[in-house]
Amino acid sequence: MRLIFMGTPDFSLPSLKRLLDSDHQVLAVVTRPDRPRGRGLKETSPPVKLLASSRGVPVLQPESLKDAQFVRRLSEYRADLFVVVAFRILPQEVVTMPSRGTIDVHPSMLPRYRGAAPIQWAIINGETQTGVSVFFIGRAIDAGDIIRQRAVDIDPDETAGELSAKLSRVSAEVLMEVIDEMDRGEVSVTSQAGAEPCPAPKITRQHGRIHWDRPAREVKNLIRGLNPSPGAFTDFAGKTMKIYRAELAGSSPDGAAPGEITVADNRTGLVVNTADGQLSLAEIQLEGKKRMNSAEFLRGSRLQTGDRFEG
Repeated sequence: MRLIFMGTPDFSLPSLKRLLDSDHQVLAVVTRPDRPRGRGLKETSPPVKLLASSRGVPVLQPESLKDAQFVRRLSEYRADLFVVVAFRILPQEVVTMPSRGTIDVHPSMLPRYRGAAPIQWAIINGETQTGVSVFFIGRAIDAGDIIRQRAVDIDPDETAGELSAKLSRVSAEVLMEVIDEMDRGEVSVTSQAGAEPCPAPKITRQHGRIHWDRPAREVKNLIRGLNPSPGAFTDFAGKTMKIYRAELAGSSPDGAAPGEITVADNRTGLVVNTADGQLSLAEIQLEGKKRMNSAEFLRGSRLQTGDRFEG
């Protein structure tokens, strides 16, 4: 199979590597342009570009996917298939270009969690299982005919970053199975028409605000669903504190208010009350400081029992 791969972040790398190591021919890779990053704003290439360049594969980095020169160059490759793994929404003239169509790998069991943040929302909503779907891209976002799916369990303490790494490996396996089957002409599909979707919209900063008057497990799921980015947060003394890991810590003490710090010990750390129980804060980051465990934080902080986080 002669194909063009489209992707950008680390999530795309296992799939691209499997394709580069296979008998299929990766004609080119399409990714976003280089961007300035970090404190020095040094020009940085996407992970997919670095891997493709190391293997001698041509890399296309259009600012606009509708750019006429880019579309013309893409058509000149005469690819059988376009493969999309964590990339932008494609214009229809690009989707319909290859003879065998354009397939996408989505980290959920479609039609559940269609949208930009399926991994985060699955964890935030307390799901115990998600998965991977490979489907043909159609006109509606994440709504094309499904070729193959594989379910994946979500561990109770798994963060979005950890689940993403796991799903990226499963995605590569399922993708290779699908492309091999397409090459043999053995693919069958299942329509999503009429299915009730569950949306997974883009995560904004405000999604990360912790409301301590919610149940403890719900708050914990928010924290792990937004780890590593953008991070769940609360306010204290005019500063933002991000919380990256928390554990359930028993029932609420009598009279404790939501957001109230019930333990502030520089050996055992911080414990905070919620609507129906307590959370032990395992990893935090105060605005302007580095990430650390809460016990370490307390050794240099005046935070004490009875103080209260806002939210």
